[in-house]
Amino acid sequence: MGKAISYLAYGAVYGLWYVASLLPLRVLYVFSDLIYLVLGRLVKYRHNIIRKNLTTSFPEKTHDELRAIEHRFYRWFCDYLVETVKLMTMSRSQMMRRMQFTGMETINEIAAQGQSIAVYLGHYGQWEWITSLPYWVTDRLQCTEIYHPLENPYFDRLFRNVRQKRNSLCIPMAEVLRRVVEYRRQGQPIILGYISDQAPFWNNIHHWVNFLNHDTPVLTGGEQIQRKMNQAVFYGSVRRVRRGYYTCHMQLITRHPADIEPFGITDIYYRKLEESIRRDPTIYLWSHNRWKRTRQEFNIRLDKETGRVDLGPLEEIKRRKGIKP
Repeated sequence: MGKAISYLAYGAVYGLWYVASLLPLRVLYVFSDLIYLVLGRLVKYRHNIIRKNLTTSFPEKTHDELRAIEHRFYRWFCDYLVETVKLMTMSRSQMMRRMQFTGMETINEIAAQGQSIAVYLGHYGQWEWITSLPYWVTDRLQCTEIYHPLENPYFDRLFRNVRQKRNSLCIPMAEVLRRVVEYRRQGQPIILGYISDQAPFWNNIHHWVNFLNHDTPVLTGGEQIQRKMNQAVFYGSVRRVRRGYYTCHMQLITRHPADIEPFGITDIYYRKLEESIRRDPTIYLWSHNRWKRTRQEFNIRLDKETGRVDLGPLEEIKRRKGIKP
């Protein structure tokens, strides 16, 4: 019964998504404006998290400046939603007109030499449209991206199919290293997209950076893969030119990741991402609770003798360690 309901829900969502994606973007932006009135004005979607993130990231800005950024964020976020809907049926010419990549000469030259490539991105701009990258690279290069599988297999298939329409293959996070090794054995150079600005789980915290005025735990698995596989590393610098138009400039970080000190690539990525955000803070995903894990709590959870992180209830760990409330 549960599978039948899930399948029916999948069919309904797919049908609605497909029909909506056939609408011109100018019509979808009317819906975006209406969604903005609901999310940004009436419901104030995740307002407390957004305001806290903005206030602590930009302590130098006035209340009015932060409020203006917040409202422009809501407008962009609603545009992001309808632009993602449109992704399902956008033509190649429309996609290449609205999502343009620069700096591709260097990427194609490296691919021609047989070296695989890593591209760091953030939840910034229109990251779903980055899946159009195959239109801009040499046929020798296989485009891939890391993704988190959804629990519902039907909806997981739906979102994978939309993202893979342009031959950018989705690789589940748990399979990344194995798949990268397989491509290497086959002599197939790849370009692998890493959206690495998520908050890592407690037991995956190995490095901290100063990011947007926060002591921030960061994901480092991508850098480890780049070192082991000798991937050339790029940062995708995204800009929103105007409504519905984006550019992504590929900036080379290094062709020799092993020559950079440990965590150095991750540090460079976060510096570049912060530069992008400070240039235009309105198109960053402020609604994500990115700084929910603090170093203070991490140190409480960490067993220094074993190096393991206790994932149990925090208050119980405090009592066991004799830490007063």
